[in-house]
Amino acid sequence: MQLRLCKIVLTALSTLFLAVVVFNNLTDPNSNYQFVRHVLSMDTTFPGNALMYRSIHAPILHKAFYASIIGWESLCCAVIGAGALRLWKARGAPLAEWKRAKGLASLGLTAGLVQWYLAFMTVGGEWFLMWQSRIWNGQDAAFRLFVFMGLSLVFLNQSDE
Repeated sequence: MQLRLCKIVLTALSTLFLAVVVFNNLTDPNSNYQFVRHVLSMDTTFPGNALMYRSIHAPILHKAFYASIIGWESLCCAVIGAGALRLWKARGAPLAEWKRAKGLASLGLTAGLVQWYLAFMTVGGEWFLMWQSRIWNGQDAAFRLFVFMGLSLVFLNQSDE
């Protein structure tokens, strides 16, 4: 039972984290919007960069990217939260039922990993060269979040026997 409770707590912490992230993005939208705008504009990458043709300067596209990030974070939060609730309800259940209860949380955590890996590290970090910016570089934060969620996913799916 202790191991199951540990798995529930770590899963619930990902829900709480994403809830705070979404709350922050909705109550102070300009802060992170500026981050997205600068990354997509590539205006703080190395001077003379041969890949500047990738930059996007249309505010409507900046807002669409930002809205999609918040939407994906919200979806992950809801799915992981529902998964944590499902785990809580199955905490005393037989092993087969407990294993089935892991599915939704695993799906939500994987969706979170996709966001941090695809949107932030691959698209932002590499395609829009966020790594070149000293000011608007979120790769370290994205990597930390990827690791936290990844470790939670691995721990959740370790054998319970």
